[in-house]
Amino acid sequence: MIVLGFNGFSKGAGLFARYYRATGIDRHMLFGHDSGACLVVDGRLVAAVEEERLNREKKTSAFPLNAIRWVLDEAGLSLGDVDAFAFSWRFSDEVLNAMIAEIADGEGTADQKFGRLKRLTSIYEGMFSRAAVLGDFEEHTGFRIDGDRLHTVPHHIAHLMCGYGVSGGADTAFLISDGRAEWLSAIMGEVRGGEVRVFDDASIDSRHSLAMLFGVITRYLGFTPNNDEYKVMGLAGYAEPEGTPPGNPLLEHVLTLRPGGTYEIPYHPRAVRAYYALFDRIFGTGPDGREDFGFRVRVARAAQEMVEVATAHQVAALRGRSDLPRLVFEGGLALNCVNNTKLLEESGYDEVEVSYGASDPGVAIGAALHVAHQAGDAIVPPVSPYLGPQFDDATITAVLARYAGRVRSRELDDVAAETAALLQEKVVVGWFQGRTEYGPRALGNRSILANPRFDDIKDIINTRIKHREPFRPFAPIVLEDAAPDVFVMGKKRTSPYMTFVFPVQPAHVDAIPGAAHVDGTSRIQTVTPEGNPLMAALLAEFTALTGVPCLINTSFNVAGEPIVNAPEDAVACFLNTEMDYLVLGRHLVTKV
Repeated sequence: MIVLGFNGFSKGAGLFARYYRATGIDRHMLFGHDSGACLVVDGRLVAAVEEERLNREKKTSAFPLNAIRWVLDEAGLSLGDVDAFAFSWRFSDEVLNAMIAEIADGEGTADQKFGRLKRLTSIYEGMFSRAAVLGDFEEHTGFRIDGDRLHTVPHHIAHLMCGYGVSGGADTAFLISDGRAEWLSAIMGEVRGGEVRVFDDASIDSRHSLAMLFGVITRYLGFTPNNDEYKVMGLAGYAEPEGTPPGNPLLEHVLTLRPGGTYEIPYHPRAVRAYYALFDRIFGTGPDGREDFGFRVRVARAAQEMVEVATAHQVAALRGRSDLPRLVFEGGLALNCVNNTKLLEESGYDEVEVSYGASDPGVAIGAALHVAHQAGDAIVPPVSPYLGPQFDDATITAVLARYAGRVRSRELDDVAAETAALLQEKVVVGWFQGRTEYGPRALGNRSILANPRFDDIKDIINTRIKHREPFRPFAPIVLEDAAPDVFVMGKKRTSPYMTFVFPVQPAHVDAIPGAAHVDGTSRIQTVTPEGNPLMAALLAEFTALTGVPCLINTSFNVAGEPIVNAPEDAVACFLNTEMDYLVLGRHLVTKV
């Protein structure tokens, strides 16, 4: 069976800007962001790419036309060959009735409620309805899907099936937590014998969304919600226990835990002004005090602890209802790798799995895997993250020729060995190899690399290359068999997707200052020769030359731009930053 999975609404950005003011700092507060497409053939995921890598619009919600075209071309197929089209949203009658009831039962005058219903009607007719999805597809592709070939998959089930498939498809308990799906913000349950069971009484609706509340705090601290939450997580690491006031205002005044793994928050997450006033009161500041670094650290630490307490509460309830020893955790909140590690070590699960597509890029994959699974196709492992476009040497050579007046290049005899030799020094190297990774992390094919033994290398990359805040840490990439010697791995044997953090072993703290956060932890990626042969060879050569067991690995982009996809993107990024070298396939590139 051939299944095309996709996510994205062409009209979403315009409708949400018009009716909900989702512009500027709130531009990502809409449905369908991180659009993309994938192709599953007989249970095997053969191709996937995010639309942002092709249209160069970060976190785009656009209809994924370029992505759809690419995955079909990669497989040598056409739309007419596709047996099923899997879309990662399902606005059922039950969901729509809940949305209508929220308006009818909410605060406001009759005129205000009719206005909200009118907006919902416009969103439904323009985006959510089955007719709108079919129309959007035909408008952009020229192809009319037969009605019974379109399968709309509930958003949280799409998240689940991405994690379930990537982790191997074994029986598992699951927790899905993100800003909001169609109506809910979190669900839990189990997959046993291939059957999904959701514990409906433990679901959290969007009115009490933990992830959206974390987004309000992200906005309060001056960052972009539904985009910069990882910055808040990073800031939390600067908190000094002995210098932090006792108690947590967010746990005392904002989050209320309820029986059965549920919780409540005082206002709807859209009530930003009410939350700002509440935060100012409970943290004892005003608008002028929010910019103070120490204050931001204090709030970030409180927010991080709030997430950890809430998800631990959910997982404790889940463990009481399912005896399965394994947990799949997906959704946007699962990108909080500090929380993931605490769940792993403190929840009692033998394994906790978080995929490379945990946030919304993964729902196109999950929707396709769900439809294939429902049709009886077994999911075929391994489900690699290296799923996107790759470029042959002729294409790379042609791009370099177009930039001949601005760059020099030479072909390397041994890419791994010669790149390792460069990285002995305090240099920054762009690394472009093989197929584009899927998901928000650079996993060794579209990366910026550096030697972590230098104290100031983080500052160099943050200011001269990435153009981002100086407090943000960088992640190390390390051979899987060497990882336990360098990091305290706990229950984990492998961490291939940068979704967990681990303390640096005491013996290596002084050796890799550039790869450790201020709190002594690192968000690592482990690599094997089977999974990424060239990166594994580079790491082996580098360690043999230097004795340093890992490299700094950060995404090949600058702040506000998607990770590079094509050679042209890589050369342009290289020229617009202070990177020292670019290794583009077999070519070593320098600036004229």
